[in-house]
Amino acid sequence: MAMSAVWNYFNLKEEKSPTAECKICTANVSRGGSAVARFNTTNLIRHLEKHHAEQYEEFLQATAAKKSKTPRVRQQTLMESIQSREKLPPCSNKAKLITEKLVQFIVLDDQPLSVTENVGFRRLLEHLEPRYTLPSRHYITEKVIPQMYNEVCDVLSKLVENVSAISLTTDIWSSEVSPMSMLSLTAQWIDSDFSLKKAILHAREFRGSHTGDFIMAAIEEMLREWKINKNKVHVILRDNAKNMKKAMDQLGVASLGCFAHTLQLIVHEGLLSQRSVSDALANGRKIVGHFKHSPLAYARLEDIQVELNMHPKRLQQDVRTRWNSTLYMIESLIAHKRTLSAYTAEYDLPATLTANQWGLLEKASTVLAPFEEMTRAVSASSASLADVIPVVCVLKRVLSRENEDDQGIKTMKSTLLDAVNRRFNDVESEPLYSVATLLDPRYKDRYFTNADTLRLGKEALLAEVGKMEEVLKTTSETSASDSETADKTPRMEALGTSTSSLGSIFNEILEENQVLPVPKITTSAQIQVETYLSEANIPRSDDPLLYWKVNQPRLPSLAATAVKFICAPCTSVESERLFSTASNVINERRNRLTSETAEKIIFLKKNLPLMVM
Repeated sequence: MAMSAVWNYFNLKEEKSPTAECKICTANVSRGGSAVARFNTTNLIRHLEKHHAEQYEEFLQATAAKKSKTPRVRQQTLMESIQSREKLPPCSNKAKLITEKLVQFIVLDDQPLSVTENVGFRRLLEHLEPRYTLPSRHYITEKVIPQMYNEVCDVLSKLVENVSAISLTTDIWSSEVSPMSMLSLTAQWIDSDFSLKKAILHAREFRGSHTGDFIMAAIEEMLREWKINKNKVHVILRDNAKNMKKAMDQLGVASLGCFAHTLQLIVHEGLLSQRSVSDALANGRKIVGHFKHSPLAYARLEDIQVELNMHPKRLQQDVRTRWNSTLYMIESLIAHKRTLSAYTAEYDLPATLTANQWGLLEKASTVLAPFEEMTRAVSASSASLADVIPVVCVLKRVLSRENEDDQGIKTMKSTLLDAVNRRFNDVESEPLYSVATLLDPRYKDRYFTNADTLRLGKEALLAEVGKMEEVLKTTSETSASDSETADKTPRMEALGTSTSSLGSIFNEILEENQVLPVPKITTSAQIQVETYLSEANIPRSDDPLLYWKVNQPRLPSLAATAVKFICAPCTSVESERLFSTASNVINERRNRLTSETAEKIIFLKKNLPLMVM
């Protein structure tokens, strides 16, 4: 217990002394009796009040300050006690907030709606807030999720409404646990602050035949629901199937095949082109499959790894539809080479790899590594159409170089190069690619391999910038002060270097293609384009959007054109990622979800992070 402030003015000769000595006048003042149980400070306080007025005022102030710092514990009234036991009304702010957080937990963490019926979960909520009444599964499905869906739709609609150019991806997915197919539509754009934005517009059930006509009609309806005019759609990324291409052609919008899918086809051609490599891969699959399906065999392999002071690691099985998984399988086999050799000395395997096959796998791994690196690069969330031409240029150069280590895989390497040349023969002549590449300050005109396609690309860029100037003139008047302060705008410095293993190839091509003399220019569009192209490229590790944000006052029409072209991804990976989410939403635990509820949950799962802080 804290001591009274009165003891600042009194001393005790002994702890149980019946009197206290005044520090001011040395008088002995009774403590209230001779027994310890009767001791108090009343007489001491009266002594100060009667004989020492100044010290008494100090005592009163110290006591008041002490009381103000001490929280007062007030006993609940009977009414307050009754109310604390009453349930929160469902319409109360606190109950609504808890329900909202509950639904966010279900949506963001891929929880089944039945979690609201789980005993342990109900007990947890009862403990955290006894007054809260957990809503029924039906109420969450029919009321809360649709309300939250509509709120997010309203926010997203306002964002999309103010966008001048938007790019989309689409794909079709079929569930393995329920008779449901879905058609996706994802959006990507650059906002006024030069930030890349992504959102999911639809993951709608797609019933019936997957013909081009039906796909076209479904996407047209989706665009209509979001009030997205076709003129605002810059490009739609799709897979390479004929029905998808036909649908986009009928829709009347520009579309491109998924760049990553094309890389997949190229690598498959290379892997199948050389019989010796195919045979080595087949044996590798048998070895990995043996350990995959035999816990005893894997336990023995793990014991050998421990004996060799190696960290226990599993072999990786490849998936035929994903070529990079084949590369990962090869790398895991090479990493276990010593372990597998020790294993075969004591136990049988369904297949073995000869010394020559081990060498082929190691060489194949080296050849495929650039494809894997480029696949990861173009599948990144920040990748755009501008990356395609430089990536193709680098792949051609890597594959065309002959090395002494190519012995045994020359056919495979040659097939890969032929496939790259054949499948990407027209990328430089496609304006969507060429203009995007020219507008990326990391690449500009340095990665074009054909002078004619470069000339056509620049002409297309000039035409786009000219059109953009007309648009800007109709929307806002250019301030006279812009031209006066343009030269003072800070430019990005070329700091840092790329961490890519192929960075030296990019730099090599960059150095070979030096800036050409600036031709005679007459129009504002030409001035902006030639000024921009004559300047040094920024490092590949820098952000092109940040460049355009900084240089927008200096190159306004060019920056606006860049916003339109660089907003487009080069793959349909966003739709594939969406369907990874769909497979988590529609799974064995939630295979009875209606298509409407499933779409709302997928929509919220992907878009809530844009709204929830």
